[in-house]
Amino acid sequence: MSEKKYIVVFVTAASEEEAAKLGHAVVEDGLSACCNIVPSIRSIYKWEGKVFDENEVLCIMKTRKELFGALKKRVIELHSYDVPEVISLKIKDGSEDYLRWISEVTKEK
Repeated sequence: MSEKKYIVVFVTAASEEEAAKLGHAVVEDGLSACCNIVPSIRSIYKWEGKVFDENEVLCIMKTRKELFGALKKRVIELHSYDVPEVISLKIKDGSEDYLRWISEVTKEK
């Protein structure tokens, strides 16, 4: 399997409900094979000149690199934030069976 073909996408959300909505949408649309929801992360960030310290939820989505643009667009459409975090990291290596499964359950471009 090509190491550049698969990515992990991180998206933060304001609540578990929003994270679940995002996860269901991208999986149902075939844009992600899976969305793990990690509750209660603490985020410290600067926004509009002020520093915030808030609880958020982290979505970890696994998909193919070629679907990132469509996945990002879908997340932005549904997200409550003005500028949501939607970032990807290449999967350097992984279980052949798992990577094959990602290909099987995500839509063809």
